[in-house]
Amino acid sequence: MSSAAEQEAVAGGPVTGDGSGAGRPAVGVDRASRGAPGVAARPGAPTPLGARYRVAPDGAAGTNFALWAGGAEAVDLCLFDEDGSETRVSLTELTHEIWHGFVPGVLPGRRYGYRVHGRWDPWTGARWNPAKLLLDPYARAVDGDFRLPPEVYGHVRDWPEQQVADTVRDDRDSAPYVPKGVVVHDDAGDGDGDEWRDDRRPKTPWADSVIYELHVRGFTMRHPGVPEKLRGTYAGLAHPAAVEHLTRLGVTAVELLPVHQFAHEDHLLRRGLRNYWGYNSIGYFAPHAAYAASGTTGQQVGEFRRMVRALHAAGIEVILDVVYNHTAEAGELGPTLSLKGIDNRGYYRLQPDARRYADYTGCGNTLHVVQPHVLRLITDSLRYWVTEMGVDGFRFDLAAALARSMHDVDMLSPFLAVIAQDPVLRRVKLIAEPWDVGSGGYQVGAFPPLWTEWNDRYRDAVRDFWRHALPDVREMGYRLSGSSDLYAWGGRRPYASVNFVTAHDGFTLRDLVSYERKHNEANGEGNRDGTDDNRSSHCGAEGETDDPAVAALRRRQLRNLLTTLLLSTGVPMLVAGDEMGRTQGGNNNAYCQDNEIGWLDWGMLDDPGWRALFDLTARLIALRHRHPVLRRRAFFSGRPHSADGLRDLAWFTPRGAEMTERDWYAPAATLGMYLSGRDIPGRDERGEPVVDDSFLAVLHAGDRPVDFRLPGPPWADRYEVVVDTSREERGGAARGSASTEGAPRVTYPGGAVMSVPGRVVLLLRVSGPSGGAGSPAA
Repeated sequence: MSSAAEQEAVAGGPVTGDGSGAGRPAVGVDRASRGAPGVAARPGAPTPLGARYRVAPDGAAGTNFALWAGGAEAVDLCLFDEDGSETRVSLTELTHEIWHGFVPGVLPGRRYGYRVHGRWDPWTGARWNPAKLLLDPYARAVDGDFRLPPEVYGHVRDWPEQQVADTVRDDRDSAPYVPKGVVVHDDAGDGDGDEWRDDRRPKTPWADSVIYELHVRGFTMRHPGVPEKLRGTYAGLAHPAAVEHLTRLGVTAVELLPVHQFAHEDHLLRRGLRNYWGYNSIGYFAPHAAYAASGTTGQQVGEFRRMVRALHAAGIEVILDVVYNHTAEAGELGPTLSLKGIDNRGYYRLQPDARRYADYTGCGNTLHVVQPHVLRLITDSLRYWVTEMGVDGFRFDLAAALARSMHDVDMLSPFLAVIAQDPVLRRVKLIAEPWDVGSGGYQVGAFPPLWTEWNDRYRDAVRDFWRHALPDVREMGYRLSGSSDLYAWGGRRPYASVNFVTAHDGFTLRDLVSYERKHNEANGEGNRDGTDDNRSSHCGAEGETDDPAVAALRRRQLRNLLTTLLLSTGVPMLVAGDEMGRTQGGNNNAYCQDNEIGWLDWGMLDDPGWRALFDLTARLIALRHRHPVLRRRAFFSGRPHSADGLRDLAWFTPRGAEMTERDWYAPAATLGMYLSGRDIPGRDERGEPVVDDSFLAVLHAGDRPVDFRLPGPPWADRYEVVVDTSREERGGAARGSASTEGAPRVTYPGGAVMSVPGRVVLLLRVSGPSGGAGSPAA
């Protein structure tokens, strides 16, 4: 082991032993200066946590600071002037492990951080180092960029013996290199004191929802209708040109990739890249400052709120993708930015060897959600975003990690129990990514009522069906009809399944039909990153091609995938740009591509073919909104509901016969799904029965045409074609669109045999005794 003198030369100060005689590397002694002459804090209050500006009873305006730091020996509040000079104020009041004080004269806009004193003993998980300026976990705004020079690490990052580098304390000051928290006025919006006076939350029922996953920056960076100074910002997303696209498409909610303040990883910065997606949070109350056009000393809060109001005014809900499972501090070799220096043992799950972190996330650390103060941090953050920032719900990244008790995933865990009883949070939309990377982490179908889930089994089944990779159609039948095998328990409904074919990670929809291999070379990791399980088909050529036959097949497959998604029971989720042919050039892990690879190319809409895809998507969403049979609130029963023997759901083979048990297990590329509009459970707002048209959907994944006999009476007297995804190649009045809107009506009598083209989805409206409401279908 290196000598103490050698450690001192690198660390910037002497390091002494801990007296244990156990042969450990030396433990640092806390010698940092404390406080500043003439600056003192009043006692203040331990609640609320964070920095809250207020006027004291004696009329003194200032800010109350409160920080939970269990196990710490002392806490210094560090206030920064505009020129960067630092004033330290000792917080001497300690209540239930919360250090607090009221500092007169500290007004909104003032930047601050903390230095926390305590033992340096990594072998027991203690990593206090007052040389490191720490971000307040409750900071509501953050100013400055995270850079990762050696000074921001609590240990000597470049220690020559890397196997013990994390045990050698670095005493260099990190303050010049890290962002600071900003004191924010409670009225951080328009200044009228009533920020939400005119706001109306859409409160879209789950069954009526269509989710649109987008990146705040990437959505508008190339949008010609958004002023250049607003592109890539909250204000840009609130701009009428951006909102118009969403309303024309018809989506009911945007799911924003992470907007909590996040940091960039060291390995990306060294390669000249940045974390684009944002799954590297460090501030759970602060809107990411780089997405603000108006400023970063508190203005980002008001700008975010105005964005939410603009979307609400358009009838669009705002759902945040949140990352409470880990932070940007990584493992023992990661930087010291906030929680690691406040109380490492209290905030993170550690292994029995307390130098090491339990990693259920693949990102180096896992928040210890069983701890009451960690649970409080998360739930306080969630309530803040609902009550003060106006958001309507959350998608929880790696939610299984939050549901772990001591080790195993537990659906009675403290996190899930607290959410279930919280009067604010139990009323908003809650979406789980129901897995993590730990043992037993895959939990699709296991989350309790109140929760919906990203259903990756839907994704896999639909991809496999359209690329001829399913051995039979059993899996496809379950996924099209709401995944009752996963969710029909405990009072859950079909909308517990968030159906998706693509998401931010993985291929875009266009790349899914254009590439069979990932092409992630631009990420600088030798194409090793990203999944190899793409379940994709390039339709005859890898990547872009001038072959008209390949191009035509790809566009048809895009129409098939979108139509399948929007006709399935459950909650559909689209990814921004899929409706207009966005490509990432085969990159299936564009997490670090803050450039044209990751941004939407709005010029795609100038191409008639891609404009037609957008139009089809919008018409399918409108069709879904008009027909409750396509967005059921209860699972199908499959049992007869009337004397004629009709059921709410029936499955047919190309022979026109109902499917038997044997048919479900036989190889097949064709599936007929009959949806009855007469047998929809529930009543409308007036208490009347819900009655709709009945439909027959025919999905044919085979390359060649097939004859399909349409079921006759009592199922239907006649059928009218509403959607035909082969129509672009077949021409007609609606050339370039799979919808029959504006084209001559195409009808078939019940019992007729129709020739179904290869690779197609047909939606036919039923007329006759079982036809339901008989309203227009498109």
